[in-house]
Amino acid sequence: MPELPEVEVTRLGIAPYLEGQTIKKIHVYQRQMRWPIPDEVFMAENLVISSVTRRAKYLFVNTAAGALVLHLGMSGKMRVVDAQLARKKHDHLEIELSSGKKLVLNDARRFGSCLWQGADEPALKLLQHLGPEPLTDDFGPARLFEMSRGRQTPVKAFIMDNAVVVGVGNIYANESLFLSGIDPRRAAGRVSKARYELLTQHIKAVLAKAITQGGTTLRDFAQADGNPGYFAQHLHVYGRTSQPCDICSTAIRNKVIGQRNTFFCIKCQK
Repeated sequence: MPELPEVEVTRLGIAPYLEGQTIKKIHVYQRQMRWPIPDEVFMAENLVISSVTRRAKYLFVNTAAGALVLHLGMSGKMRVVDAQLARKKHDHLEIELSSGKKLVLNDARRFGSCLWQGADEPALKLLQHLGPEPLTDDFGPARLFEMSRGRQTPVKAFIMDNAVVVGVGNIYANESLFLSGIDPRRAAGRVSKARYELLTQHIKAVLAKAITQGGTTLRDFAQADGNPGYFAQHLHVYGRTSQPCDICSTAIRNKVIGQRNTFFCIKCQK
C-alpha cells in the first residue's frame, strides 16, 4: 500500500501539471471504488485548479467550489498523460485539463477513491479525527508521551494510529522503531519521554528521506512519471526476515502486530 511518502511524491509529481489549469471534463469509468464516486465530483468541471495539497494519505485537487479528494488505496497510481492517449485497463477516472493533458487514476483493486469536499461544507467524516502531520511542528514527543500514558497497546500500533499522528505506515514505523532502538512489541505506556523524543526525530527523518528519494519501491507503486521510488534499498528491517541486522548481525525477526507484519532485531531493540 502506498504510504505517506509515496503519496507526497505523487503530489509533487502531478501538481505542476494541474495547478492553474481548468478542468475541462471528468470521466468516470468505474464508480464502484472504495466508496461510490458521487455525482458532486462533476461540480469541478470548468473550474480552475488553484492547488494540489495533501492531508494524511488523501490528495486534494482544490478549486473555488471545493476539492476532489483522491486516495490511492492499496494499488492505485496516478499519472499525467496526453488527453488523446488511449485508456488502459483499470483506468477508472480521468480528469481532462485545458492544457491538453489528463490526470488518470489507475487502480486494479479498486480500494482507491474519489470524493468531493465542498468549500463551505464541514470536513468529510474520514478527515475529522486525524492527528497532526508528522513533518510539522504540531507533531512532537510531548504528544506521543502524553497520549501513550496507560496504553497497553504495542508501541508500533500506537504510532500507526491516525488519531495519534497521520501517515506513519507499516514500512516507516518498522524503520523508525529500529533506528530508535525500541522493541515494537513494547507497550506504548512503557516507553519513556526520552525515547519518544528519539522516536519522533527518527519518524521525521525517515519520512523526509523517503520523500526526497522518491518513496519506497513497492510492487504496485510508481511515481507520476511511471518510475518507481528508490528508498527500498535503504531499509534496515522491513521485509528482511532472517537476514542479519545491519548493526549486530542478529537475524531479523518477524511478528504480526495489529494485523501487520512487523520486523525487528531482538538484540538492538528493547
